[in-house]
Amino acid sequence: MDTPPPKTEPTEPTDADIAAFKEQLGRPPRGLRTIAHRCPCGNPDVVETQPRLEDGTPFPTLYYLTCPRAASAIGTLEADGVMKEMTARLKTDPELAAAYQAAHDDYITRRDAIEVLEGFPSAGGMPDRVKCLHVLVGHSLAAGPGVNPLGDEAIAMLPEWWAKGPCVSPCGGDEK
Repeated sequence: MDTPPPKTEPTEPTDADIAAFKEQLGRPPRGLRTIAHRCPCGNPDVVETQPRLEDGTPFPTLYYLTCPRAASAIGTLEADGVMKEMTARLKTDPELAAAYQAAHDDYITRRDAIEVLEGFPSAGGMPDRVKCLHVLVGHSLAAGPGVNPLGDEAIAMLPEWWAKGPCVSPCGGDEK
């Protein structure tokens, strides 16, 4: 990717955002707090969720990637072994490990500012391994560059998922 998508400020979800989310994931949102990042096409691509679902179930994934095109491209990276390579580097690169620990701390701080989930890890395998690139990319997009080094690396490996236009219409109609 030439340039990553710019950081966007969190916004309250509109009816059109909720419709787009439903179309992107094929279900209504659960625990939706804000639109944490918008794709350059204008649709949500990362949402921030409550630390607990409506029924009280802990949901430690604060940033949830919703764009199916971005998610598919990330799935390709995972299938190509990127997570295993990143995890191996964490064991041999103390600077990377320290930066990833700081990303973990940032994630927990952001989640705890909403509600403390005592005893629950951050997400994506942080701080010791890479378990889910979707979470790391979601964190990087929501927090902006320089916060999650492995999320930033994954974003740099992705194609410009928005280049073909919106994955769904702004009102949630299917345009795949």
